[in-house]
Amino acid sequence: MTITEAELASLTYGCELEYEGISQATAAKVVAETVGGTANYEGRHLSNWVVTMPDGRKWQVVSDGSLSGASAEVVTPILRITDMDILQQVVRAMRKARAKVNARTGLHVHVGAQGMTPTMIKNLVRTFYKQEELILKAAGTQPNRIARYTRKTDHAFADKICRLRTPTMDAINAAWFGHYNPHPYHYDEHRYRALNLNNLWDSKGTVEFRYHEQSLNAGKIRAAVLLDLLIVLRAKMAKASSAKSPRPYSEASAKYDFRVFLLRLGAIGSYFKNPRKHLMANLPGSAAWKDGRHD
Repeated sequence: MTITEAELASLTYGCELEYEGISQATAAKVVAETVGGTANYEGRHLSNWVVTMPDGRKWQVVSDGSLSGASAEVVTPILRITDMDILQQVVRAMRKARAKVNARTGLHVHVGAQGMTPTMIKNLVRTFYKQEELILKAAGTQPNRIARYTRKTDHAFADKICRLRTPTMDAINAAWFGHYNPHPYHYDEHRYRALNLNNLWDSKGTVEFRYHEQSLNAGKIRAAVLLDLLIVLRAKMAKASSAKSPRPYSEASAKYDFRVFLLRLGAIGSYFKNPRKHLMANLPGSAAWKDGRHD
C-alpha cells in the first residue's frame, strides 16, 4: 500500500530544531528572513524570541539547558506536509548562518494526535516498540542520547499495552506513568523516551519522537519527519499491530530489514526515493538482499 501526499496532509506536525554556534537573536533573525516574518524578543518562557509569519503562525526561538555556549532551539508552529518546503528553507538558512550540530543537538518531531483512538495509540506503541532498535540504528541515535534524553520504550509499559484488549486513554495513562496521572508536569521524567506520550495529556495533544540527531541537511530533516508521519499513519490505518517483543537487530540484514519496514509503512514510489536513501544510509548490509549476495 502506497501512502499518498493527500494522506500525509491529514496529519499535523511540528519540530524542535536544536543548534549550537548561533545565538537566539541571530537564529530568530534567520527564521524571520526566511519565512518573511518579523522577529520580536519577548523574554518570557526560556528567554523566547517570537517570529510571526504573514499568516499569523508563530515560530519560537528559545534557550535549551542541554546545549552549550551560544545556542538556540527553533520551535516551528503547527505545520502540514505542504509546509515542508518552508521547513527545509529554514534548515538551509541555518546552515548558511553557520549554525552547528553535534552530539548535544537533537531533532524532536511532534505529530498531532487529534482523532487518534486508544486502539490507535496502542498500535503506535506496538509498531514503534517492535522496530525500535532498527529505527534507532537507522537514525544514528547516539548512545549518550539514548542513555539520558531518548531512552528506549519501557518493557513493562509495552507489556501492559499488549495486555489491553480494549484500551482506554485512562488505562494507557496509568500504564505509561505507573499510576493514573491525568495532568502530568511538563518536565515529568517519562518524557525522556524515544517515543514520548506525555503530551497526549496536555494542551499539545501530540505524540513526540525524540530519537533523531539534528542535521543541517534539509533532505535528512524531511526524511526524519516523513518517517514519523508514516509511523503514525500506520497506527491510525492498521486494524491491529502485533508486537509482544522487539524485533532482533541483525547487522547482516539491517538495511534490507529497514527497507522492508519502510515499504510496509507505505514509503513506495518516487516521492519517497530520497527519504529512503537518507533513512537507510547509516545501516550495514544490502537493501536488496537479506543476507548479502551469494554470487
